[in-house]
Amino acid sequence: MAMALSSSTTTVSAAIFHGDPPHPLKLHPAAGAIFPLSKNLTSSFATALIQTGRDNNNNSKWRTNVSFLPAFFKSPGKDLNALKEELLQAIAPLDRGAEATLDDQKFVDQIARKLESANPTKDPLKSELLNGKWELLYTTSQSILQTQRPKLLRSRTNYQAINTDTLRAQNMESAPFFNQVTANLTPLSTRKVAVKFDYFKILGLIPVKAPDTALGELEITYLDEELRISRGDKGNLFILKMLDPSYRVPATG
Repeated sequence: MAMALSSSTTTVSAAIFHGDPPHPLKLHPAAGAIFPLSKNLTSSFATALIQTGRDNNNNSKWRTNVSFLPAFFKSPGKDLNALKEELLQAIAPLDRGAEATLDDQKFVDQIARKLESANPTKDPLKSELLNGKWELLYTTSQSILQTQRPKLLRSRTNYQAINTDTLRAQNMESAPFFNQVTANLTPLSTRKVAVKFDYFKILGLIPVKAPDTALGELEITYLDEELRISRGDKGNLFILKMLDPSYRVPATG
């Protein structure tokens, strides 16, 4: 998705799939609950039981262990929504990751891993939820963020589209350059694919065949109807929101 342009050459990469690619393409310039108890009531009930104890004359003791109660009364959906909100709030001021410090990156990663551990879609590649056009909200990939360029020359927004029926994918940049790249996907599991890029499109117009070394991997670690978290083979983290579930990736470059 990130196709970095330099002053003397154009470096086209597709790092959103796999982080910073080892072999970029160099070109000349161109491119709820059963009982409706309130949270406070539930907490007070649990606390009272936890603190209850009795020592009788025979020195026998009993305790009631109710550590399961908070989880019993929680709604998994509400937990996910709270985590998602926390994640979105954490990344909001980070300019898609370009302004993130190492501490910011660690904090975002911790929240992302909590969501990944509660992923409601266990087999993402078999799910219709994966299909469509997604907008990149955050990444740790420097090649996508293009932090080596002045802000005016960085892509304002990046997108990724995936179609599981055709096993096609497409990365797109917005202004100022509108670069694109398409790819074929090969499932490695029900959540991970190998990526083989086929065509770069410089300025959204000029097609250039990708070299055989333009390869990568992508693992879908969290997926619901509005949010996707992915990780690349270089360890980069990608957080995206759904824009258009009807979008179709071109059959060819």
